[in-house]
Amino acid sequence: MKGRTGAILIDDRDNVAVALDTMSTGTVVSIEVQGRVEKIRLISDIPKGHKFALRDMETGTAIVKYGQPIGQSTAPVVRGEHIHVHNVASQPRGGNR
Repeated sequence: MKGRTGAILIDDRDNVAVALDTMSTGTVVSIEVQGRVEKIRLISDIPKGHKFALRDMETGTAIVKYGQPIGQSTAPVVRGEHIHVHNVASQPRGGNR
């Protein structure tokens, strides 16, 4: 589809994008980040609906989606890497449980 990049950035504050389709390692995704188009080479397979990193991150970096932190990296993350339970711990929600 013309103009489709294969991924979406939900909020300009996000440090992850979401795959609109399953994408393979080595795919180059063009995505608009804060008003400029960036090309990101995926370093791992990304299933449809899953996240990938827009930048390198150290262990303990907040994973931001929807403009809000949703978790923390549990290992170093490389730009273009799959972001999921193997390298992120969920952000606890406030309130009593």
